[in-house]
Amino acid sequence: MRVMASVFVLAVVASAQVSPPKTDAANPPSASPQALIIPSGTKVPVVLKHAISTRGTREGDAVYAETAFPVVANGRVLIPAGTYVQGRISHIQQAGRIKGHAEVLMHFTTLIYPSGYTVLLPGAVENAPGVDKAKVKDEEGTIRADSQTGQKIATAAGTAATGTVIGAATQGGKGALVGAAIGGAVGTAIALLTASNDVKLDAGTTIEMVIQRDVPVDPDRVPKTASTASTAP
Repeated sequence: MRVMASVFVLAVVASAQVSPPKTDAANPPSASPQALIIPSGTKVPVVLKHAISTRGTREGDAVYAETAFPVVANGRVLIPAGTYVQGRISHIQQAGRIKGHAEVLMHFTTLIYPSGYTVLLPGAVENAPGVDKAKVKDEEGTIRADSQTGQKIATAAGTAATGTVIGAATQGGKGALVGAAIGGAVGTAIALLTASNDVKLDAGTTIEMVIQRDVPVDPDRVPKTASTASTAP
């Protein structure tokens, strides 16, 4: 009898140990917070912190910029103004003497929030309204200088006209030939030696960055409301 009683007590204890814990239906376990998403295609205005040019910049050089305006979705700040943006120069092409446009291609790789929170991202140049005599030529974000062909032709034509005036002032004949030769030679030299426009982005230039894929961010590391973000003038 004592053996059977001991076995019964052990069975009861074992049953109590393996019974699943009771849950309170009114207070279910809290779920982990969902990550915020910076959607692909989001456009972010950024201001360059240093100058970039096809004459002085090299492939692989770093790019430093800062967001100029907060990006907000559904009442939540995704990227506050004053967030640092880092990137790299992917391609540089200087202007050719006769043909060939100057080009700059850069890609953005990192966001650094004011709190120090760092997020990796793929970003490219979408638009460059602050860049003089240049435009974005493709989806990759290449900034290409405008052509100077019209300027060259006008300069050469003006120089040739000056040569004609010289010839007329010397009453034609040999003087006219000399004047035409001067005009033609100088105009050709200008056309040959004058390079196309360089691409130059001064410090403080505003360009538009586009996020190229969805980027998750930690909601606990970014401002909760738009009012907490600083704004740039």
